[in-house]
Amino acid sequence: MGPQRRRRRRHYASLIAKSLLLDACLFRMPVVPRSRSLRGRFATATLREEVQLNDVLKVKSVDLMSGQSKQNRKEHHTDLYAGDDLILRRGQTFMMWLDLSRPFDPSKDKLHLELKTGAVPTVAKKTHAIIPLVDALEDDRWEAKIVKREGNRVQLSVNSSPKAVIGRYRLSVVTSGREAEVTSIHEPTNDIYMLFNPWCEDDAVFMDEEEERQEYVLNDVGRIYYGTNQQIGVRTWDFGQFSEGILATCLFLLEKSGTPASGWGNPINIVQVVSAMINCEDDGGVLEGNWSGDYEGGTRPTAWSGSVKILNNYYEGGGATVKYGQCWVFSGVTTTVLRCLGVPTRSVTNFNSAHDTDVSLTTDVYLDENLDPLDDLNADSIWNFHVWNDCWMSRPDLPPGMGGWQAVDATPQETSQGTFRCGPASLAALRSGQVYLKHDSPFVFAEVNSDKIFWQRNLDGTFTQIHNEKHTVGHHISTKAVGSDERYDITHLYKHPEGSEKERIAVETASRYGSKPEAYSAPTAEDVSMEVTMTDGDGPRMGSDYKLNITFTNSSAEQRTVIIHGQVAVMYYTGVHKATVSRDREEVDLLPGAVLTLKWGLLFKTYQDKLIDQAALMLTLSGRVSQTQQVLATQFSFRLRTPDLVIKPIGEAVVGKKMTAEISFTNPLPVILKAVMLRVEGLGLQNFREISVGDIASQASFSMIEDFVPMLAGPRKLLASLDCKELTQVHGVVDILVKKNEGVSRAARKVVFLTLQKETDPPSQHESCSDFLVQDYVCFSWTGMVQPYKDP
Repeated sequence: MGPQRRRRRRHYASLIAKSLLLDACLFRMPVVPRSRSLRGRFATATLREEVQLNDVLKVKSVDLMSGQSKQNRKEHHTDLYAGDDLILRRGQTFMMWLDLSRPFDPSKDKLHLELKTGAVPTVAKKTHAIIPLVDALEDDRWEAKIVKREGNRVQLSVNSSPKAVIGRYRLSVVTSGREAEVTSIHEPTNDIYMLFNPWCEDDAVFMDEEEERQEYVLNDVGRIYYGTNQQIGVRTWDFGQFSEGILATCLFLLEKSGTPASGWGNPINIVQVVSAMINCEDDGGVLEGNWSGDYEGGTRPTAWSGSVKILNNYYEGGGATVKYGQCWVFSGVTTTVLRCLGVPTRSVTNFNSAHDTDVSLTTDVYLDENLDPLDDLNADSIWNFHVWNDCWMSRPDLPPGMGGWQAVDATPQETSQGTFRCGPASLAALRSGQVYLKHDSPFVFAEVNSDKIFWQRNLDGTFTQIHNEKHTVGHHISTKAVGSDERYDITHLYKHPEGSEKERIAVETASRYGSKPEAYSAPTAEDVSMEVTMTDGDGPRMGSDYKLNITFTNSSAEQRTVIIHGQVAVMYYTGVHKATVSRDREEVDLLPGAVLTLKWGLLFKTYQDKLIDQAALMLTLSGRVSQTQQVLATQFSFRLRTPDLVIKPIGEAVVGKKMTAEISFTNPLPVILKAVMLRVEGLGLQNFREISVGDIASQASFSMIEDFVPMLAGPRKLLASLDCKELTQVHGVVDILVKKNEGVSRAARKVVFLTLQKETDPPSQHESCSDFLVQDYVCFSWTGMVQPYKDP
């Protein structure tokens, strides 16, 4: 090999090495030689010299901005909690400062946060959160973004997942360069407390009315009702969920339960744990129940006036059970714990409350042949009053419509799967008699809506039903009203009006799943069926009237008459009931063998002011066949279709060349859309843009032209979404095939690649770096300048 050729190869190897180093610094790419010529002594020495970093970035201190009056606590509605710990609600951003050993250099420094909770934190079980730095935060995940730099300090905006495990997290900061990694020392003062978030729409405990959040989460004083059906008394109770030490006690309670922290992100699990741990029957919980009248060695239940002293005694005693409690005390402490953890909760009193001991869903009274009570068999009872709790959450484990208020009872009465606890039981399921839906619905249904049935013993030892009292159980179900000290009667949430056709259907439906289904006469025949379908396959459109098909089939040879009750309700997408928009009653006559389709009308004016984000509705039908007493019931969920945004690309899509797209939309509603916002984005096409459109008149059309320059070749998608108060869930997408730009110089493509990668993701996440990298062009300038190799 001649001297000129050797000089040329050394020069070429040096330029390639510098280009690789620049890629590694800008994009965090591994330095991998492209040519065997890099193995030369000169190239190796150059790489070693360039890769060496100064001191690895270190964290000197962390400021969580956690004071009680600081921004984080106020924005997360946790400024009422005692102390200066950082107490957050999940699914929401918070701010923090990092004091570093030198200024943060994004070209060579890496940084991420780690949060760990539980005994054995693991990423898979969501007890170990790794929080990367990103350019833009998204709502549904753990991420962090640098929002400010001041010398050696950086301020981060950190977003948490709305499904994050609640509890106490240990924070550490991990920094690294090319060759080393440093993890900050854990400081207990920097621990973060994560709670449920009723203000976050993606949280399972989301509650959309601010007045209700103020009452059921932030109010630390309440009212609990007692007495009799005719003489209702009331007492004030200090919940004190923000008092010193209460949050620590609540977390201690969860830990003492022995349940894994990985399940603490689900409010269903949390309320089950709390229901079990407030009583002490089988797990060393907070309170010992005592109904004997002898309270020696403890405090009389009527002497308590709040939860704080009870919980403090329990915590300070290392988990020693506090004596004594009865139902209102169990309920008051449950309200404190669940509100403290962020679950909307209220204490509820049921008057004439039944205690069903044999899952018959009836309150049974047994008499002998002479009509004298058989005391050894009469285990069921009716309490003058009983206090439990309602808590608010979605129920993705149940059919749609079962979310919202759930009954939870910590008073130890009967076991649930071997543990003294009760709930959560959906009030919507209880109201309709769907006691087969978990958890513990049969027991709660019997408390509020069981019939009192009298049985007489026959000479052969069997029993015959001789009397049924239908209106004895479940009256004046009461809780404190929102925003006032008035009593709010919520009986209608637990059951239909006493004696109504719907209430009787619910009772008889429930009884079929009890231990005494024979308590109610079975229908003489079940020969009528009912089915709900849409009049067209796509379903109703937003802004228009619509009719659903309800088809009745009479398979008998006799005439049948069905009295059907219908209700249409607006639902959250989580299945939580929002509002009832219409109720109807129809009497349907069916000839022998007939198939009859009834058109059930849905008028836009009945639902236009009640819709929410997902525009989901549910039709609930229940009825009875007059001749046979057969019960018919069904629920049908459907969604109102929103119009699409139409996106039409204009011109050829080529890397580096400007093109346009027309975005158009027609308002389908008979109302003006106000303050409309349009959002446009597309990976490799267009960075996120938010555009204020203004108002769009009723039935009016809107269009605009969006200019953009494709940055990546290959199949791409341009997305747009439209949002306003009157109409949501309007979006559109178009596929765009972007061609490589053969007319653009290789050097220009290299610059495009450098610019793109510096602002977005590492090359390994794109389809092919070869779309832009050119082997005989190398870069050795931080500005992205390129120059071709020239023979010296």
